[in-house]
Amino acid sequence: MNIGKISNEFLKNQIISKLTIKRKDVLLGPGIGRDCSIVDFGDELCIISSDPITGASSQMGYIGVHICCNDIVTTGAEVVGVTLTILAPPDARAVDIEQVVTDAERAALELGIDILGGHTEVTDAVSRMVLCLTAIGKVKKEKVISFANAQPGDDIVVTKKAGMEGTAILAHDREELLLRHFSQELIEKAKGFIKFISVMKEGRFASSFGVHGMHDATEGGVLGAIWEISEAMGKGVEIDVSKIPIAAETAAICRFFGIDPLRLISSGCMVIVVPEGKKLVELLNQNGVEAVVVGKVIDGTDKWLLTEEGRIPLEAPDADHLYKALNFSEKLP
Repeated sequence: MNIGKISNEFLKNQIISKLTIKRKDVLLGPGIGRDCSIVDFGDELCIISSDPITGASSQMGYIGVHICCNDIVTTGAEVVGVTLTILAPPDARAVDIEQVVTDAERAALELGIDILGGHTEVTDAVSRMVLCLTAIGKVKKEKVISFANAQPGDDIVVTKKAGMEGTAILAHDREELLLRHFSQELIEKAKGFIKFISVMKEGRFASSFGVHGMHDATEGGVLGAIWEISEAMGKGVEIDVSKIPIAAETAAICRFFGIDPLRLISSGCMVIVVPEGKKLVELLNQNGVEAVVVGKVIDGTDKWLLTEEGRIPLEAPDADHLYKALNFSEKLP
């Protein structure tokens, strides 16, 4: 099988199809395009989401806490905290494990949440450090946000830029290779994209504005996230790819590795479905969050991209292009 997140077809047919909801207080279970599960706790709903960190090696704890909490924010919920499981290979140093925890706590302090517990283990079952995180949040029942409310004609908005998380990971983890071809200034700027992987700010503004769904663009990139929200809505989409913003540093690094920035892991880039996209964009821009309308929800279930070559189908996400870049080997003269 390919390295990375398994295909949505396999997930749907071989995994989700074997799971059933057995308790009445579980309101939302696993599904394509669903970031979180929802459990009824009376006046409030408990929102739960889990994520692994396998692609990055630098700042794993920091990245993990942010991306796990991003999922909670997409429901309009307040994040309470995360649990953190660390699986370290036998050759890991004590300082490496300590750094993961230090970085995770730094992210928790930024977000005003707690590390609730977890597990730490050295095991020969892994060849590199693996993190598994679960975030927990809460929201009043009347405040929860769901793609079930999406309607044809709704705008699709994206925040920040595509591929920023993947760009930062590659700038850190493939720095030696990239410095043979790019300036130190470009690499440092690319590394700095890690500061923008949280969607907490736009999530709060969008929740108060009133939206029909939010989804953080993680593995599979922006196009993968858009495909998943189409599945979650049960409705089609039409996207103008020329409107999706891409940083110059991301474009340059992706060209070097021969990968698509729109298929590169993109935590920090939130995809939002909203009736009045231009007004939401104005609100976000006024509050320091870059955002743009890139398309619309349409009748039916077809997924279309408007490109220079014309109107083409949006394909289901495959393995994230980050893994292709991490495995890239340059042939030196």
